[in-house]
Amino acid sequence: MKIIYSFAMSFYSLAIKMISPFNNKAKLMKEGRRDLFKRLNKDINNVDNYIWIHAASLGEFEQGRPVIEKIRKDYPQYKLLLTFFSPSGYEVRKNYDGVDLVYYLPLDSANNAKRFIDIVNPKMVFFIKYEYWYFFLRELKKRDIPTFIFSSIFLKEQIFFKFYGAFWKNILKSFTHIFVQTKESISLLNSIGINNCSIAGDTRFDRVAEIAKSAPKISIIEDFKSRNNVVVCGSTWPKDEEFLSQYIKSSNDDFKWIIAPHEVHKKHINDIVKLFDNECVLYSKADSANLKDAKILIVDCIGILSSVYQYACISYIGGGFGVGIHNTLEAATFGLPIVFGPNYSRFKEACDLIDSKAAFSYSEYSQLFPIMNKLIQDEKYRTESGDKSSEYVGMNIGATDIILTKAMQK
Repeated sequence: MKIIYSFAMSFYSLAIKMISPFNNKAKLMKEGRRDLFKRLNKDINNVDNYIWIHAASLGEFEQGRPVIEKIRKDYPQYKLLLTFFSPSGYEVRKNYDGVDLVYYLPLDSANNAKRFIDIVNPKMVFFIKYEYWYFFLRELKKRDIPTFIFSSIFLKEQIFFKFYGAFWKNILKSFTHIFVQTKESISLLNSIGINNCSIAGDTRFDRVAEIAKSAPKISIIEDFKSRNNVVVCGSTWPKDEEFLSQYIKSSNDDFKWIIAPHEVHKKHINDIVKLFDNECVLYSKADSANLKDAKILIVDCIGILSSVYQYACISYIGGGFGVGIHNTLEAATFGLPIVFGPNYSRFKEACDLIDSKAAFSYSEYSQLFPIMNKLIQDEKYRTESGDKSSEYVGMNIGATDIILTKAMQK
């Protein structure tokens, strides 16, 4: 299996090089790793003590951010190295000032792992949620470097728990400790002989709680909202937008709507504008005059959605008609009832919010209509659902402290 894994990594590396002239993501991965060890050698001072934190992409970084920031604050004797596998994380956060260095992770091979760890010589390592690189973890274990993974969830369908999953099971045994979100994850790990694990929860709760406390005011949104109630539809995709347009066109209420699509390229924004018969205002072109009577505001930029939720009384989360819904916790932390499509079962927090009657799912328009009508027309019902969202977030804050209290004892 190790030979197959090595071959797969080599093939992946070759594929990136081959398609990089035609694929922007591959090009960024190739360019970002160019002369990586040379640059790292120059940047790393071997008298400093480094903690290395690795995130696959931007989502995992945001999940791990509370841990990064608490280490920065409470353990100033360490310098921090943050690595990403994907360009969607590195390109957005390469100038993040919460750490000392930001790099791409070298592709996983025996030689790369040895060279990287020789240079960095980390005193401690944190992987965020789902990252299982065989050669890096083997080298860290060989050197007895404390290595942790946190906010993980394990499911019985995963390869670790199959009769043919011995190779991957041994990868898990490389971690000093595994911090998981659920009791089910503990049971599954115990069933394959892994007992160095415990429930710490999900650090995203700590992150969204901090976002809610420090969310900046947005004057354009305030002008649009004025004295009205607002529904914020975040990270929407075309299918979400199609159903939302049907509802908005059929409703006679005085609610206003903010739609922040997942993709903000020009064609998609133009498609949304057409969908709403041009009766909307783009955030990029908004001013006090055209916002006054507007019913729909389209957020055609990225980076502000988590703060926009503070102006809502109802939230809609997109992605439920694709591979899965987007971040529900950013809305829940502001005490909002949440609506989303059918593909949410892989997300524990979405299932929990459904169970607590803080969130509502639908599969077709005939189901969306009564859900939205009830939330819009029944203020008491809306408030009670929102309160359950707040309670859920509040009950789950604290994973960061649990993780670092235990990790720093090693």
